[in-house]
Amino acid sequence: MIPIEYIITAVACALILSVAGSKVSARFGVPALILFLFIGMMAGSEGPGGIYFDNVRVAQGLGVVALSFILFAGGLSTDFQSIKPVLVPGLLLSSLGVFITSFIVGFFAKFFLYFNWLEGLLLGSIVASTDAAAIFAVLRSKKVSMKGRLTPLLEFESGSNDPMAVFFTITLITLITHASKSILELIPLLFFQIILGLGFGIGFSKLFIRLMNRLRLEYEGLYPVFMISIVLFIYGVTTSLKGSGFLAVYCAGLVMGNTNFVHKKSLVRFQDGLAWLMQISMFLVLGLLVFPKQLLPVATRGFLVSMVLIFVARPVSVFASLAFSNFTVREKLLVSWVGLRGAVPIVLATFPLLAGIPQASFMFNMVFFIVITSALLQGTTIPPLTRFLRLDGPLAPKRFFPIDFEYTENSNMQLIELIVPYESAAVGKAILTLDLPKESLIALICRAEQFLMPRGDSILEAGDVLLILVSDATLPKIRESILKKAD
Repeated sequence: MIPIEYIITAVACALILSVAGSKVSARFGVPALILFLFIGMMAGSEGPGGIYFDNVRVAQGLGVVALSFILFAGGLSTDFQSIKPVLVPGLLLSSLGVFITSFIVGFFAKFFLYFNWLEGLLLGSIVASTDAAAIFAVLRSKKVSMKGRLTPLLEFESGSNDPMAVFFTITLITLITHASKSILELIPLLFFQIILGLGFGIGFSKLFIRLMNRLRLEYEGLYPVFMISIVLFIYGVTTSLKGSGFLAVYCAGLVMGNTNFVHKKSLVRFQDGLAWLMQISMFLVLGLLVFPKQLLPVATRGFLVSMVLIFVARPVSVFASLAFSNFTVREKLLVSWVGLRGAVPIVLATFPLLAGIPQASFMFNMVFFIVITSALLQGTTIPPLTRFLRLDGPLAPKRFFPIDFEYTENSNMQLIELIVPYESAAVGKAILTLDLPKESLIALICRAEQFLMPRGDSILEAGDVLLILVSDATLPKIRESILKKAD
């Protein structure tokens, strides 16, 4: 029996290595998930760590819980106003795009890898979802961002295509293990899962926002605990009633992220840290679950599937889904290339293992190989391709201000950040002369990385970042005064 203090030390060392190693992965432009998986594999029975782990049920359980928090955090940090213009294209990518990807990969597996139709489609469904977090981590490491609507499109697609991939995977497993079932019987279940996921995600999030604003807990440390319980409750209840738990937690995060509630800023930061912990833990466990020697026999076929997925299935699905949108060919090409595979395919690959499907072990190792190939090939080439297609832009630095403002239930005030445009009519004018509402206050000016305390005679310059305390009613007037172009 291994002493508990040894286990605790080993876990701590793995987490420290993962956190420290993320700097190395950023330096070389390789997605951090590769490093996390590598550390897990090194800690496994075939690595120096020598830890034998083959409990698929535990790995899947951790993966499901981790994905719930990752999706919730993704929704929480998404600005609904930014995804509004890409709502329809994003939904098409996450539904029609997943179907087309699954079909093309399934077709290849059927006729070239000698899977049967259902097993081929199952493999396609497992690898159909994308991971936007890996994409933007690579871009951020190279100080590059994407122009236009590409960033919100990819963020929204990756958050909404996971539930669809989960549904397709579970449906195909059901058809394989229950030969008497018909696909027509399962179509109504899809709509039921989507409706229940949307309804419970939106409904419960609104309920919990009201509770959070009115509870007035004596200890601030209990608010993060309450938010953790919200995520687990929404996923658990929705899934228990046969709805899409992943869709529910993503929608809940989206609603809460675009609504004011007490301690919102600190809770968003907490959820971001928790999502990283979940991601690292999940990849470490999945790395333990795989046996490197078993990857070699599937390398050739895994590489072929990766090439079909990257160069055929993803581009066809993107161009078909965005056929009637106003995205340019260059934008569609970039979206086609940045469809990185991440945690979800590996977690979904554990489902056939638990279901006892004959090809499950081979499929799991192949999916693992596909994810690694996708991350190494696509992940390392995203920044140069973004520049080559002239769709890159400078990465806006994150600003940290020495003051903060927390929302309270009895206040309709908020602290907003506005950048003074170069063509603004406010440039060169004193604050006192601006037509600002009396119920507003410019609290701080950030200029050339220096913080200035504003006065009535302070002259605004182009590029100034203003921290302004406003009410909901005065916000439109403030935006008009600061952003209005000079005559």
